[in-house]
Amino acid sequence: MEADRTLLYVNSKEEIASKILQYITRAISVIGMIALVLIFAMPFIWMLSTSLKTLPETMIFPPNWIPKQFIWSNYAKAWGSGPFLHYISNSIIISISILVLQMLTIIPAAYAFARYKFKASGILFGMVMVTLMIPSQLIFLPVYLQLSAWKLLNTHLALILPFASSAFGIFLLRQSFKQVQEELIEAARLDSAKEWQIIIKLMVPMAKPVLATFALFSFIAHWNDYFWPLVMTTDDVARTLPLGIAKIREEEGVANWNVLMAGNMILVTPILIAFFFAQRHIIRAFVYTGVK
Repeated sequence: MEADRTLLYVNSKEEIASKILQYITRAISVIGMIALVLIFAMPFIWMLSTSLKTLPETMIFPPNWIPKQFIWSNYAKAWGSGPFLHYISNSIIISISILVLQMLTIIPAAYAFARYKFKASGILFGMVMVTLMIPSQLIFLPVYLQLSAWKLLNTHLALILPFASSAFGIFLLRQSFKQVQEELIEAARLDSAKEWQIIIKLMVPMAKPVLATFALFSFIAHWNDYFWPLVMTTDDVARTLPLGIAKIREEEGVANWNVLMAGNMILVTPILIAFFFAQRHIIRAFVYTGVK
């Protein structure tokens, strides 16, 4: 009887110790996640804070994270510094057009590389992967000369056509298509489904999280693109929002950081909205679930 009590006491102590260890581990994990979120959110918080300050307050060191007075007129000044509505419309047209063209090219290409074995398929896919290692800054001169020969400079097409496809998108979607069981595709073919029907009605719905993730990455990349619009445009006809933000110049020899940060807040707001709606798909895209 005494031995049973001793054993029960020991088990109780071990159970209590185990629960305490779990609580400590969970607390450390939560603290670590909060610290990580703060690290990544700090630049955005600083930008938002600066956009609401007076100009002298932006020069204070150490900086005040909470403005003494919220100056909402900074946003009006940033908006009035140029034809921002025109810049935004250009950015939307270019970013959406690029995304649509990329979807039209990467989906069939990824399907072909994933489900077909044809001559030199490995070599062709290797060539696609090699293009991932070539930055656009390296090839912009021949592209610029070609677009100039076609008289497309300073147009929307000059900013859209060079990005009509995406090697990263082909790679990402190919990996997703390869996870689809061959039996499902064979069953669709036995039901007399054509290849385009298999792609649209079977493959694309299963790859929806991956497509949403790629769409967000593509939208962010081209919405924020500064280099390509800078070299391909000469006036405001086709210029995008990042170039408009860059035109907020110095006034009387002092950088207007508050107005500049207000402009940057205008720039990043659509990205935050897009991320908010796509975050669930992004999480699903990076978690392997298989085919149920």
